[in-house]
Amino acid sequence: MSKNLPYSMKDVHYDNAKFRPRSFFKVITQSLFTSNIKRDCTSCSTGKFLLLLLIFGLMYAMLTHKSPIQSGIRTTEEYKSVNTSSRFGRFWRRKPPRLPPRLTPDEKVGNNSFNRGPKLTNVGSKWMDRQRDVKEAFIHSWSGYKKYAMGYDELQPLSKIGTDGLGGLGATVVDALDTAMIMSADDIVSEAGSWIETHLLDRINQKGQVNLFETTIRVLGGLLSAYHLSGGEQEMNPTAKGPRPIVYLDIAKKLADRLLTAFTSSPTPIPFSDVVLRDSTAHPAPDGLSSTSEVSTLQLEFNYLSTVTGDPKYSMEAMKVLEHLKTLPKVEGLVPIYISPHSGEFNGENIRLGSRGDSYYEYLIKVWLQQGTSHSSNLTYLHDMYEEAMKGVRHLLVRKSIPNGLVFVGELPYGSTGSYSPKMDHLVFFLPGTLALGATKGITKEKAMKDNLLTFEDLENLKLAEDLAKTCFEMYSVTSTGLSPEIAYFHTQEYYEGSLDGGNKSSEYLNDIIIKHADRHNLLRPETVESLFVLYRITEDPKYREWGWQIFEAFEKYTKVDSGGYTSLDDVTMLPPRRRDKMETFFLGETLKYLYLLFGDSSVIPLDQFVFNSEAHPFPIRGSHITTAS
Repeated sequence: MSKNLPYSMKDVHYDNAKFRPRSFFKVITQSLFTSNIKRDCTSCSTGKFLLLLLIFGLMYAMLTHKSPIQSGIRTTEEYKSVNTSSRFGRFWRRKPPRLPPRLTPDEKVGNNSFNRGPKLTNVGSKWMDRQRDVKEAFIHSWSGYKKYAMGYDELQPLSKIGTDGLGGLGATVVDALDTAMIMSADDIVSEAGSWIETHLLDRINQKGQVNLFETTIRVLGGLLSAYHLSGGEQEMNPTAKGPRPIVYLDIAKKLADRLLTAFTSSPTPIPFSDVVLRDSTAHPAPDGLSSTSEVSTLQLEFNYLSTVTGDPKYSMEAMKVLEHLKTLPKVEGLVPIYISPHSGEFNGENIRLGSRGDSYYEYLIKVWLQQGTSHSSNLTYLHDMYEEAMKGVRHLLVRKSIPNGLVFVGELPYGSTGSYSPKMDHLVFFLPGTLALGATKGITKEKAMKDNLLTFEDLENLKLAEDLAKTCFEMYSVTSTGLSPEIAYFHTQEYYEGSLDGGNKSSEYLNDIIIKHADRHNLLRPETVESLFVLYRITEDPKYREWGWQIFEAFEKYTKVDSGGYTSLDDVTMLPPRRRDKMETFFLGETLKYLYLLFGDSSVIPLDQFVFNSEAHPFPIRGSHITTAS
């Protein structure tokens, strides 16, 4: 940084009228000795006396004058001394003009109003470019799927074949459709929409067993989101590609009618886990149990279907589940991960926010938010259950690792009286986003603070959200590939296993995070980038975008398949990583969607107007002024 002043000391003493350097003494003497006053005054003794007095006064003023630049900062005693000195000194002292501020070259550019526009444009351009890269990744994913697996549930990109692991309903087509709409990938919207219109209803009528939960969040949710985003509620489709919106709604309704069998066949409000589509029958899982998360992650979809069809039966059946769960005993708001549809009671004591427990907590707050500004008084129990559960999470499940204090959420496999496990699934990484969303209800933290809308609990949850997001990101950074394992353990006073690090020897947290050999795979999961997206929207902190970009770059480097698609990995701690040969539907439906929105404008699918289901399909919040433009 240059230390030179941006002006000359000659500029300090200048004549405003003529802009020529002239000293204080010259200004006065020139005026006196070049005018008639000189001749008149020196002709008498009185005049001579006054002239001498004036000259001595000038000399005194010059001797006692100090420039502010030379004098520096006065002490308190010096300041008192000056104050008590002659007022004549202050009268004669001429202050130099105010000096320009000492600016660095960077500050000069930043304060130039003509440069502000380009500077902001450059920042915006960087994220527009990165968003475009995500769209290209989506198109590459779709191209592989379309070429080798169109109509199948999933693509095996290395084998270049399709596979049906979700019931054979073309899950990737439906899961990816609203992502294509949000990205304005019109060709894909047209291709996916055409396939749905031509083939999906036949599949629903002919296929056998499907999982209620997976089919609801992926297929039913995807159809309903596509219906809304294509203009369905406005009964028009002026710009969207693909079939008319009513096509998506009609198919969604016919699918939901068959899925309802899982509710109506059960002897309790807890639905069976599986449905046979072709004959509309349902049955429990082989062990007779349902996952708590699965039975409580159906309500956003069925509520929205009732809203757009005007038929309350869908919402009524789904909401009976949450109403029933409200009555069951809990441990500080936390619940076991299994429940019996036969007895309606929880089974076992295993408490965790990973698999089979995760989205129970997510939907408590989201179903409440879905009601919009009305927040129906008969649903306030959902908000109360959520608040109680988050207190329980902070009290019973949150710990810090050693030696560096990463905040993480562990498990209670034997209930609150049993031992604590410092195990954290990637599935738990939804929690930072949910905590932030529950705190501000989708508006920015700045606005919520300004309007005094945050309670102490909200602030606690926001702090926890940011701490956990840091941990989520470090679980990526600690590995050789920069991609997270499916499961990690954390080094605590009670637990440690050596020689099981992530491989990135430069990571500060290498000794905090333990990755067992069986847990080192990566499935292209979305939960981390989901939370980064929500936290960026709410806190407006650009670090979440930067973290998301690093994750995207790692996906590009290690999971992209040249012939089309992206693949899961077997081991993220080794280079090059072994590849697993599967592209999950949620990579297109969630991971790339959240990354695209993270890098884009916050006015697209705003969080105070939309709520995302567990598969990242956005539904409008009741009573919101909807903004969907990309």
